[in-house]
Amino acid sequence: MIEARFHDSIERIPAHAWDALRPDDNPFASHAFLALLERTGCIRADWGWQAHHLGLYEDGQLVAAAPLYLKGNSHGEFVFDWSWASAWERAGGDYYPKLLNAVPYSPVPGPRLLAGIDARTTERQQALTAAMRAFAERMNLSSVHANFLRDDELAAFETTWLARSDVQFHWHNHGYADFAQFLATLNHKKRKNIRQERAHVAGSGLTIEMRGGDSLSVEEWRHIHGLYESTFDAKGNHAALTRAMFLGLGETLGAHVQLALARHGTRIVAMALFLQSSDTLYGRYWGAEVDVPGLHFELCYYQGIEHAIRSGLQRFEPGAQGEHKLARGFLPVRTHSRHYLVNKSFRDAVHQALEREAEAMDDYAQELMQHSPYAHIPQT
Repeated sequence: MIEARFHDSIERIPAHAWDALRPDDNPFASHAFLALLERTGCIRADWGWQAHHLGLYEDGQLVAAAPLYLKGNSHGEFVFDWSWASAWERAGGDYYPKLLNAVPYSPVPGPRLLAGIDARTTERQQALTAAMRAFAERMNLSSVHANFLRDDELAAFETTWLARSDVQFHWHNHGYADFAQFLATLNHKKRKNIRQERAHVAGSGLTIEMRGGDSLSVEEWRHIHGLYESTFDAKGNHAALTRAMFLGLGETLGAHVQLALARHGTRIVAMALFLQSSDTLYGRYWGAEVDVPGLHFELCYYQGIEHAIRSGLQRFEPGAQGEHKLARGFLPVRTHSRHYLVNKSFRDAVHQALEREAEAMDDYAQELMQHSPYAHIPQT
């Protein structure tokens, strides 16, 4: 018999047991990353996040798990359901709290149904989704949402779950020897624009470097968090990651954290923060206290591409949205989510809306590919 248990903290699940179920080393699904979010005050009920992680147990042993949260709003998810919430509440229902299977503040495709890799993986993934649905029905929640799923997890969601997809822009390494070889595969206009952007930065007097998170001092991490926080504040957005979270990134994840830094003298004046697995670089946050043309693109994209080439990484996923990434060598990739709405009438209405949305998304993805920046892509 499989027993489902819910946990109000990731710390209640041993790290070795959780991580043993991960199918890859995507850092966002690691026990260390999720525990760091909770321990440093990023997961808070007054911000709409309550940990409610799911574990499946056989004979007392953890055999499957999923990062779960009770959500009091839809902030920090990057799969937007505000219109669904509004419609359900206009009809007299309570949309919140809802149940979310995701990694907070991280629009990064990766493992959401942790079930190891063996003959029973699919069976256990299906048991996880069934347990989520049963919990929502038992607790009279409006819905369950699973965001940024891996392709090999989609089959675990039976047909009452609504399918939704979006587009991100990812860079793929085709065995490039260096940045110049990558640049040579782009069409003339895109090559020229990138060279001009990089020339602006090179002539600015700033020193650009890539550093591992474990090589930075506490004072440097504090300043990096200040850049992140001030950039969010300048745009009127909420900076959800605390200073303690940033300090913990260097201590806990070490070289799995990479930073592209711009210095004026010894002072860090701009940064882009990345996380890294064995084959993928993930772009996350940017901050700057100077306004230099092209600096954002240099730190957030070009330094990341160069690092991926040097390190032999296969992909660079710079984050959600942004058609401007297309001109810089990032091609459209579909991302996937699944949604279970408990009320059937509500589910049927949203299903119809999603069918129309899916058609529009297909057209959008096809149109994007017609504007590929590549003149040719080398065979590997």
